[in-house]
Amino acid sequence: MMKGGESLKNRVAIVGVGESEIGRVPHMSGLGLNAQAAKRALNDAGMKVSDIDGVLTAYSFTEPYFMLGSVICEYLGLKPRFNASVVAGGASPAVMLKHAAEAIASGQAETILICAGENRASGQTRDAAVASLVAVGHPYFEQPYGTSIPGFYAMIAHRHMYEYGTTREQMAHVAVQSRSHALLHPNAHMKTPLSMEQVLTAKPIADPLGMLDCCLISDAGGAFIVTSAERAADLGCKSVYLQGIGEYHTHEHLMCAPSLTEFGATESGRIAYEMAGLTPKDIDVAELYDCFTIVPIIELEELGFCRRGEGGAFFADGHARIGGTLPVNTHGGMLSHAHAGAAGGLFDIVEAVRQLRGGLGARQVEGAEVALVHNEGGILSSHCTVILANAKG
Repeated sequence: MMKGGESLKNRVAIVGVGESEIGRVPHMSGLGLNAQAAKRALNDAGMKVSDIDGVLTAYSFTEPYFMLGSVICEYLGLKPRFNASVVAGGASPAVMLKHAAEAIASGQAETILICAGENRASGQTRDAAVASLVAVGHPYFEQPYGTSIPGFYAMIAHRHMYEYGTTREQMAHVAVQSRSHALLHPNAHMKTPLSMEQVLTAKPIADPLGMLDCCLISDAGGAFIVTSAERAADLGCKSVYLQGIGEYHTHEHLMCAPSLTEFGATESGRIAYEMAGLTPKDIDVAELYDCFTIVPIIELEELGFCRRGEGGAFFADGHARIGGTLPVNTHGGMLSHAHAGAAGGLFDIVEAVRQLRGGLGARQVEGAEVALVHNEGGILSSHCTVILANAKG
């Protein structure tokens, strides 16, 4: 809700989406990937650069810029009246959508470009990539003990396994399903099938997580354009309307998390469902943040799609596949489609928009009218849940 309880429901629409080349793209910089995605989003919306009066972006590990939002504007030749860089980890894209909706609803801007991405695969050395995974955690109380991002998520996975009986095989099903969906996406980073055996016997990273339980490192950029519902109607494009959105933040460092099995998605989801006037039963397709295979299992449970402890079985029993009761990560997610900084979560929004527009062939969820996107940042620290629909609710 906005100040005074005013809802953002039906106030804004996403009118264009785009993604850059994905995979290993050594001929493009991080800024170039963002620009390519932005141009494709503008083309999709039938707009020009001059139509944009607001820009939001996230952060970059590969570009040497402090004020990245201003640099993006400079690179694109924009002089907007609304601009910022948002740093909420992987939750940044959904949080940026919320900021954009609030800015448009309050008259600060009319049409906002949101973009994120970087050349993580080709723009940094392997040592630098590993260092970025290790240099996390509280600088005084966690880092001295050799913490890493995979290590933190491994702790969460172990606790979930202990409390609810989630199995290594159930987590492997998440990776296998993600790959099967990515094979249906023409621009996915991963293009070869994946078996349960490959996941279960992959190189160990942080027990119980193996290499294929971990997200990709890609060169990639993504973008989408948000405008007022009134302007969207005048454009004549396939608009997708914001129905509900909620964010919630519980901690930054895992040592301060209130639990290793219960996180903020429950509350961010509650806010989004309440704004939309919908329940989990109304959702046709879900695009869930999946930096590690345990994460979408937890998100399914916290967002009310199944009871606690049943998320692993939901994937293992095929309910999350295209054609299942709730298709999840129909583009392949960060495990198989792409992950490049905040672009990973942004692609969840891009895919939700495309699913609601229809026409995706074998990847299309039949009859999809309402989609849920969940982004999380940090170590399940910051959460933002988005509900979108292909018509005003």
